[in-house]
Amino acid sequence: MTAIRSALATTLIGLVFGIASSSPAQAADRHVKVVNGTHYTIVRFFASSADSDSWEEDILGDNVLKPGMSARINIDDGSGACVFDFKAVFSDGDSLVRRGVNVCEVETYTYSED
Repeated sequence: MTAIRSALATTLIGLVFGIASSSPAQAADRHVKVVNGTHYTIVRFFASSADSDSWEEDILGDNVLKPGMSARINIDDGSGACVFDFKAVFSDGDSLVRRGVNVCEVETYTYSED
């Protein structure tokens, strides 16, 4: 019985220290509100880890972001990364790329024509 209690206490202590020592990046909220502040519809949106050499799949899928619309997007790819590159493709064929967006710190990202 004492051995079981000792093992249980050791496990609980390990869990407590594991939770306490987990990094803020692992616990960070990676949801970003993407706002279309342009006059063109965003027809595709990509977010890939800054370490990646290619774009992930189109997050919008069959959806679009019309001018003035926004969408709250979960950017978490399961890697624990916080820094991502964004790419928006617009209805007129133009695209805008923004590199190095820290999704653990940014709550809203707005595309604008300014």
